[in-house]
Amino acid sequence: MEHPVENLSPETAREEFLELQTLLWAANREYHSSDSPSISDAEYDAAKRRYLALIEAFPVLAASATQKDTVGAPVDDGFGKVTHDVRMLSLGNAFEDGDVQAFDASIRKYLGLSADAPLAYTAEPKIDGLSLSLRYEKGHLIQAATRGDGETGENVTANARMIQGLPQTIQGAPDLLEVRGEVYMSHADFADLNARQTNNGDKVFANPRNAAAGSLRQLDARVTETRPLRFFAYSWGALSEPLASTQMAAIKRLADLGFETNPLTKKCETPETLLAHYRDIEAQRAGLGYDIDGVVYKVDDLSLQGRLGFRSTTPRWAIAHKFPAELAWTRLEGIDIQVGRTGTLSPVARLTPVTVGGVVVSNATLHNEDYIQGRDSKGEEIRGGKDIRVGDWVQVYRAGDVIPKVADVDLSKRPEGALAFVFPDTCPECGSDAVREDGDAARRCVGGIICPAQAVEKLKHFVARKAFDIEGLGAKQIEMFYEDEQLPIRSPVDIFTLQDRDANNFTKLANRKGWGAQSVNNLWQAIEEKRKIGFGRLLFALGIRHVGEAASNLIANHYGTWEDFEAAISKASDHEGPEWDGLLSIDGVGEVMARALVAAFEQDAERASIDALIAQLEVQKAERPKIADSPVVGKIVVFTGTLEKMSRAEAKSRAEALGAKVSGSVSKKTDLLVAGPGAGSKAKKAAELGVETVDEDGWLALIEGL
Repeated sequence: MEHPVENLSPETAREEFLELQTLLWAANREYHSSDSPSISDAEYDAAKRRYLALIEAFPVLAASATQKDTVGAPVDDGFGKVTHDVRMLSLGNAFEDGDVQAFDASIRKYLGLSADAPLAYTAEPKIDGLSLSLRYEKGHLIQAATRGDGETGENVTANARMIQGLPQTIQGAPDLLEVRGEVYMSHADFADLNARQTNNGDKVFANPRNAAAGSLRQLDARVTETRPLRFFAYSWGALSEPLASTQMAAIKRLADLGFETNPLTKKCETPETLLAHYRDIEAQRAGLGYDIDGVVYKVDDLSLQGRLGFRSTTPRWAIAHKFPAELAWTRLEGIDIQVGRTGTLSPVARLTPVTVGGVVVSNATLHNEDYIQGRDSKGEEIRGGKDIRVGDWVQVYRAGDVIPKVADVDLSKRPEGALAFVFPDTCPECGSDAVREDGDAARRCVGGIICPAQAVEKLKHFVARKAFDIEGLGAKQIEMFYEDEQLPIRSPVDIFTLQDRDANNFTKLANRKGWGAQSVNNLWQAIEEKRKIGFGRLLFALGIRHVGEAASNLIANHYGTWEDFEAAISKASDHEGPEWDGLLSIDGVGEVMARALVAAFEQDAERASIDALIAQLEVQKAERPKIADSPVVGKIVVFTGTLEKMSRAEAKSRAEALGAKVSGSVSKKTDLLVAGPGAGSKAKKAAELGVETVDEDGWLALIEGL
């Protein structure tokens, strides 16, 4: 059983967070771009749930999270790009009845509604297919686009015209109407398609979702025409006029226009009726004739949807209640130890391959040594821990972590002579000590840059897309150069000295298999182009623990120049004084992140490596983004007391959208206090500090029209 996130140390949480981030991004690409997911929906959902739980328990991790972590994937180069007028977002997930109750409570809290105030929802099956947006102008279908990364999708108009029953023209619709829904394939059509594929000697599809997605994304629409695709409409994007005032009425309007809508969509008045309909749909699931993986709940009143708005990647007014994951039993053949980018030693179970819900599972996480041994370092039993041994018959749970997890052990089938697993106290990659600090659930290699597992991963991070992004120098090339004795790249500065280090390097590389004079020239040019780099990108590329992309940009915007930043960090080494306070004053920078930054620059070896790199670069000054005409951009605003015309959450969201920083406490740095009735100590402190104070009407007048 995985350790609760609140029991993890910051280091262990960060390691798990990074691994989950990599998993989710790769899964998004597989699911949305290549239509060949290697993990199931349930496994993905559990990984995403764990990922969000880590962020909630360790807020500093939020600075490293990006929209791309959880929404879609880049469009394929084979299709034209379509920018969505209204973003196509994913949904937040519910897994337990309590999550649904919490969803209802959060809606009421945001809107300022009492527990007994009327609040209706719609509930509809969540189709397991491919999201599609159809644009109609003056009743004619002119464009169809996949979700892509949520902002930009693939133009699949010719293919979409081949979908069974999809209206090419509609009557009585708004002049502009983007109908959104899910492309899917029925079970019967899927079976027929695979039978034809087999007869023709072609590849069969793993499941209806893959078949539907692959069929819609064919570069030749004539292939799509032979595939039995269907479409359920359930939403809309850009509109020239509203369809209706409620979700339910809008769905009926879409049906009246000729679109297939799901007959199981139902209006529900309470969380209890939502859950009852969920169980009714779950009971019908096997006989529906198409795949679903849950039920979607949406606030019915469209005006309330507008007030609730969106988070960065999900709407506040909707949630997907997913069906439970699946289980399977298999044999544990061995336990391997993998070393992560930050040095964490992670045990992985090697399993006799077993199919669980359509996905073949051959590996599973074992979390850490306590989980395997069932006892902690003091010999005390761990709740949920297992005495897991090679040869055991184990149950695999397909809602795992980075990979599926081992949920249970059948001790009655344990082979005679099975020995307790001894967790190594040295790194299997470099032989350095693997140390487990007090309170930490994991062992960590202390080898740092000398450890191949860490050094290579740090260099891969350095050249990643959101870091230096050097064309022709990706993860594969980094591994090659790291192992190369003649052209070694062992640290970031080696990249920028590669060309000049030896006059013969050009010839050495050009003569390598897969290279040539042109490709070497292209690499030299690509490296030269990256000598000029943005401050934020550079900081992110260094891979400093806890400092992600968003945090790097915040820090860069605060200091402006690399020189000012480096000078301030050097003076903050004692964790006190104005430079230290200034670092902590940056929105999103907490003490853990600040200490990590200072530590990176006060270690002689790492500082020397960074300084050597900087000597090869031209670091561009960061410019703080501005929001035009906002009177509160860059100001620190505090809300206190009771707000009567909007909820506290709405006020906070509005202030942040206008470029303000919302704080929970008053200090000498506060620019404005918005005080409603009942304001107490914060109003008193603001008066003592001379902070400008306005009431709710004054705040609304200040931002009126923006």
